[in-house]
Amino acid sequence: MGQKDIISKGILKRLLLDMAVYLFRLDLIDAELLATEEQRIEDRRADLVAKVIPAQGEPFILHLEIQNANDGQMAVRMLRYLTDIHLAYPGYRIHQCLVYIGAERLTMATGLDSPQLSYHYDVVDMRTIDYRTLYASDQPDALVLAILGDFGDDDPQTVLMRLLEKLRRLTDPDEGRLREYLSMLEILADNRHLTINLQEAYAMLQINLERLPSYQKGMEKGMEKGMEEGAHRKALAVARELLAMNFSPEQIAAITQLPLAEIPRK
Repeated sequence: MGQKDIISKGILKRLLLDMAVYLFRLDLIDAELLATEEQRIEDRRADLVAKVIPAQGEPFILHLEIQNANDGQMAVRMLRYLTDIHLAYPGYRIHQCLVYIGAERLTMATGLDSPQLSYHYDVVDMRTIDYRTLYASDQPDALVLAILGDFGDDDPQTVLMRLLEKLRRLTDPDEGRLREYLSMLEILADNRHLTINLQEAYAMLQINLERLPSYQKGMEKGMEKGMEEGAHRKALAVARELLAMNFSPEQIAAITQLPLAEIPRK
C-alpha cells in the first residue's frame, strides 16, 4: 500500500477487521496482528496477517493483501505468502484475501490453475464497491475506506465533504484520533488522485490545516527549501566578492559550487 507503515498498528488491526467484515463478509469479533517478515534471500512481507476469532468456529489465520497496481505475478506472490504463513503457523486454516485499490481496471488473476494444483483466493476490487456501503457505518475505520469506493454519479468534492463531516463527528472531541484517521485518509486520497479535492474540503470545512500530517510535511519541505535558497543567496554573495578580487568565473564556480552560468559577470 505504499505509505501504510506510517499508520498505527491499532488502526491497521481495525482496518483489517472492517475490510474482512464489510468487503469479504467474514463474521469476525477480534484479531491479533502477526509478524510477517520472513528471513529469506530476498525480503518479502505480506501486508496484513492476523490470527482472527470468528463469531463461530475455530480461530484461523487471515492474510489480507492490499494492492494498488496490477501485477501479472500476483497469484504467484500470493502462493508464496501462503506457504510462508503455513510454515510460520502450522495447524491453522488460512484464509487469503486480496483488496485491489488501484485506479486502473483490475486485470490480475484470482489464482493459479495447472496440472499440479488449483489455487484461488478471494478478491475485491474497491472500484466496484458502492462508497455508501462503507459510509453508512458508524466506525471511522470503515468510513475512511469509503474514499476508495465507487462514487457513482456523486460529485467527488461533495463525497469528501460528507466523509470529513461524519469522520469529525464520530471522533469528536478526540482531536488526536481525528488526525490519525485524516493521515490514513490522505494516503488513500493520493492513491485515488483526490489529494487536491481533499485539501479543498479541509478549507471549506475550516479544518485546522496546521494540525494535519500533510501540513507538517509541507512545513518541513518548505524549511528545507528555505535553507537551500538561503545557501544559494550566500554563495552568490561570495561569488560577487571573489569577482571583485579578480577571480576567474571558473575559479569562482569551483569555490562556491555554483553553476558557471550563475556566476555574476563584471
